[in-house]
Amino acid sequence: MLTRKIKLWDINAHITCRLCSGYLIDATTVTECLHTFCRSCLVKYLEENNTCPTCRIVIHQSHPLQYIGHDRTMQDIVYKLVPGLQEAEMRKQREFYHKLGMEVPGDIKGETCSAKQHLDSHRNGETKADDSSNKEAAEEKPEEDNDYHRSDEQVSICLECNSSKLRGLKRKWIRCSAQATVLHLKKFIAKKLNLSSFNELDILCNEEILGKDHTLKFVVVTRWRFKAPLLLHYRPKMDLL
Repeated sequence: MLTRKIKLWDINAHITCRLCSGYLIDATTVTECLHTFCRSCLVKYLEENNTCPTCRIVIHQSHPLQYIGHDRTMQDIVYKLVPGLQEAEMRKQREFYHKLGMEVPGDIKGETCSAKQHLDSHRNGETKADDSSNKEAAEEKPEEDNDYHRSDEQVSICLECNSSKLRGLKRKWIRCSAQATVLHLKKFIAKKLNLSSFNELDILCNEEILGKDHTLKFVVVTRWRFKAPLLLHYRPKMDLL
């Protein structure tokens, strides 16, 4: 069977960010047109614009950040195609946290470890694991899954109700993984308040409605920027008021 070798240069246009011209990091896709960019590049661009940088389609007139989402599949593809990119990015993030005197989040430690193991295996010519190692990995996986993201970077949150149509939570202070999304919070609040659907809720930070795909880490970095616990408000959706 004939195989065709494709040079990385030939597909660069599909795995690079149009805004910074570098390989995609934390790939984020616009839901309206499916064009993908680095998350930091796209967020910075949308602070002053509401159109896609590539096709100029209007993402949303007033809240374009609600219509972008993390593209895990694309990011996995980029990391697999570009040698050493993931390891280099994890190293930069570790150096960033060390420079600020902060503890390196558990999710970054985990990704760094897995990237190093992946690189070492290729250096040693180990392209395939034997059946016994696959069996051991399968047996160990349930134990890892039971961690419930406790090793992730954690975020302290205060959930306040700012509507007379909903009651407040008995326990408004929670602590959870920084990788949790606004959608997870909506489901949590809906369950605690016995609502028929989590889609009936809006969650706000600094009076701005948050997109359901935003992670809490993203909200803290781009919307909060304080050392105090993250303060979020919830209310019925505007069309239900």
